[in-house]
Amino acid sequence: MARTGSEVLLETLVQQGVDVIFGYPGGSVIHLYDELLRFPKIRHILVRHEQAAVHAADGYARATGRPGVCLATSGPGATNLVTGLAAAHADSVPLVAFTGQVATAQLGRDAFQEVDIVGITRTCTKHNYLVRNPGELAGIIEEAFEVASRGRPGPVLVDIPRDILSGSCPTGSPALASSSRKVPRNLGHPLQVKRASQALVESERPLICAGAGVIHAGAHEELRLLAEAGNIPVVSTFLGLGAFPAGHRLFLGMLGMHGTYEANMAVSNCDLLLVVGCRLDDRATARVEAFAPHARIVHIDLDPTSIGKTVRAHIPIVGDAGVVLKQILKELELQGASPFPNRDDWLQRIGKWKEFQLPSPSPNGRIKPQEVIQELSRLTSGQAIIATEVGQHQMWTALHYRFQKPRTLLSSGGLGAMGYGLPAAIGAQVACPGKTVVDISGDGSFQMNMQELGTLAQYRLPVKLVVLNNGSLGMVRQWQSILFEGRFSQTILSGQPDLVRLAEAYGIPGLRATEPQEVASCLREGLGIPGPVLMEFQVDPEEQVYPMVPPGKGLSEMLLGSPCPGQENRMGMAGRR
Repeated sequence: MARTGSEVLLETLVQQGVDVIFGYPGGSVIHLYDELLRFPKIRHILVRHEQAAVHAADGYARATGRPGVCLATSGPGATNLVTGLAAAHADSVPLVAFTGQVATAQLGRDAFQEVDIVGITRTCTKHNYLVRNPGELAGIIEEAFEVASRGRPGPVLVDIPRDILSGSCPTGSPALASSSRKVPRNLGHPLQVKRASQALVESERPLICAGAGVIHAGAHEELRLLAEAGNIPVVSTFLGLGAFPAGHRLFLGMLGMHGTYEANMAVSNCDLLLVVGCRLDDRATARVEAFAPHARIVHIDLDPTSIGKTVRAHIPIVGDAGVVLKQILKELELQGASPFPNRDDWLQRIGKWKEFQLPSPSPNGRIKPQEVIQELSRLTSGQAIIATEVGQHQMWTALHYRFQKPRTLLSSGGLGAMGYGLPAAIGAQVACPGKTVVDISGDGSFQMNMQELGTLAQYRLPVKLVVLNNGSLGMVRQWQSILFEGRFSQTILSGQPDLVRLAEAYGIPGLRATEPQEVASCLREGLGIPGPVLMEFQVDPEEQVYPMVPPGKGLSEMLLGSPCPGQENRMGMAGRR
């Protein structure tokens, strides 16, 4: 019996284990939405903008490790997905996006709402498809999920003409022949594993740098075992936060442009750097020539193109992070019960860096954003799922929220897409209904997708919104302050809405703190309210994110604070102290 393409698509999604779709209807997908009414196993979340659909699917995927799914109509619906696809591609997030398309007979004729979305997204997806043959629909969908999840994860787009969704489609469609492709090896080369293990044993000042690949591979336990066995300190990239518990004695925090003092100093002074599951982009390395200048670098990554792309790897190992770390642990067992040298001197040196305190901001009766994040971390014990937008608040979160578990930080790292956090938090809350989900945002980023308050209200999703309101585009303003002598061009936001009243207009409780002594009570009250809630904190607009490595400098050359009258050396470089 022939069925419609819409039926085949939804049946295939059920077979793939899909339980939720984030989407927005339109003419090209109207038959699919009609068919969706007969598939109660698939929950549909109606967002208020297609960009929110793809960000929500991204948040779902990061929180669960399973591909997120989003759906949009043709033309502007499809193009509104592009930013989210690029964000997922940059951060290796598995998701499958379905877009409607004009009928096959109209392709290439500039029909109403026709765009070449396959051409547009070719560089920001792992793969994409235009379905031209109804008999290939099921096979393409099956392959799309395999491609999204296999190897280094990423987004896949499937563009489906309207007549294929509404017309008859053969049942039992076979998977495409190309889906039986060669599966990449996950094991690291034994000789390289042996070399890496020996280098760890011989090192006096070793350091591990954990990236998001550790989280993708579920390798956090192997990472902890190796660090503890060898007394090896650990730093993390931004997206690797949560791969190693923040409270652990060996954890030094995030490295990079806004990395912690101890993390950046450790990278700059180690003699061996074991890089696991990260590409070492410019925000992590700062000036490449000054990155880990005394170290041999062992680089483990599933994607061979990520190894040596930025920093030369002396011992490259292509393989799954968890599998390779297990191989190293096994190799070290073969070398004896205690193959590692005493590293007390190295740990004592790091301990002194840990004691370093940034200059305290001068009290002026205003809320310090760092203190809001610290209090939130304390109240949630570092266990909440935290989504962020992009900007100063994102880096304050990385520095001051003490992530204890993997898959609890959701943020647009590689692309830096403002407007990501609220819809990503929606996706995570749908995926993890029993967990506390918090979106931390600035007032600028929040206004990028604030219409998604309507989605929160419709589904009563208990996402907690923490908005650090400094009346500006804070990170750009910080750069203007430091690098452009305080010439603030188009970074001061005026005419902003009253955020508490905005939330209340959607039927969502709104709270506001304007003084430091109100921070803790505001957070406690907001976290305790059932359902969604918005908490606005009017923070000091002069506060900036430190440490900061200026452009062209190495990780050890950190700015440690803002200049202020009578304290010129407060802006000293860390490498000169």
